[in-house]
Amino acid sequence: MAYATTTKLERLRAVLAERDLDELWLCRPANYGWLTGGDPVVDMTSDVGVGAVGVGHDGVRVLAPNNERGRLLDEELPGLDAADTAPEVTEFEWHDASLREAVASHHDGVAAADVAIAGVEELDPTRVRSPMPPVERDRYRDACEETTAAVEAVARDLTSETTERAAAGALSQALFERGFRTPVVLVGGGDRSQRYRHYTPSGAPLGDFAHLTVVAERGGHDVAVTRTVAFDAPAWLQERHDAAGRVAATAFAATREVGSSVGSAGEVFDALSDAYAAVGFESEWRAHHQGGAIGYATREWIATPDAENRVALPMPFAWNPTVQGAKCEDTALVTERGIEVATTTGRWPTTTYEAVGYDESVSFHDPLVLD
Repeated sequence: MAYATTTKLERLRAVLAERDLDELWLCRPANYGWLTGGDPVVDMTSDVGVGAVGVGHDGVRVLAPNNERGRLLDEELPGLDAADTAPEVTEFEWHDASLREAVASHHDGVAAADVAIAGVEELDPTRVRSPMPPVERDRYRDACEETTAAVEAVARDLTSETTERAAAGALSQALFERGFRTPVVLVGGGDRSQRYRHYTPSGAPLGDFAHLTVVAERGGHDVAVTRTVAFDAPAWLQERHDAAGRVAATAFAATREVGSSVGSAGEVFDALSDAYAAVGFESEWRAHHQGGAIGYATREWIATPDAENRVALPMPFAWNPTVQGAKCEDTALVTERGIEVATTTGRWPTTTYEAVGYDESVSFHDPLVLD
């Protein structure tokens, strides 16, 4: 598997030179996973993993408590192994210090970390996670396809009597069996998905239709996908889904154009909000966030009207426009050459949507009608 570790280390060392630092410590799971392809998470409520990776000008260091050291070295540093980058390992007793305290005690020279640590500068390295190195795209495609296969398999087994929580449990299990963590699992039946855009699962039956939304993470890669199933769908569902599909196509077309000229997320948002108006749902963007860049977190950034985040290509994006009761969400790899929807198995109905204001069309997934 390709992890592009050498490229990522070069980016981090450029930050060291730019900020006149000796070391940068990655403690947040998203940054640890981005660099190493490993998973340092034991407690999902914590903002730090059980180990940290420190990058210096000439080497890489791993800091871990004695009770986690062996597992991290054996299983959770695949990117460093693939790059033949043998890290220096510093171990501390689990009862002597927290990870933050250990970094504060063991860092070298002038250091920064991606979390607040006493005596260490705080630095957010999110910007250097983009663009995604080309060599890593096949591994990302695999994560997209397997995430989608899990969601679609669960979706096909649902009935109108299935509860939202039962569907959510099935999604979590199917993804867990494929090696994914699931930071986001949302299931909304026909009633609640009309009232809420973030339909956290309840004990209610799905009813006439349902939306299944996940963000799944494996090997440092995050994938977002939504699938809609219909049992006795209202007449308006397809119309609203098609409207959301045209907005999504516009967002991806704008991403390609703006990214090719190194523009901002706010410029993509402008095109997206104009598309809502063009399809007859002018104010719907106000009801929910619209998505943005993805890859190494649930979103690298979320587009807003004034967002200044740089749109870097090549990179995966997950735009998720909604029109009350309907949602369109797929993850696609966007390059200057084109748009590749990666959350696809070829076993779900699709429709091709024309972008508003662009000579571009993109295929997204339809509601699946179940008998």
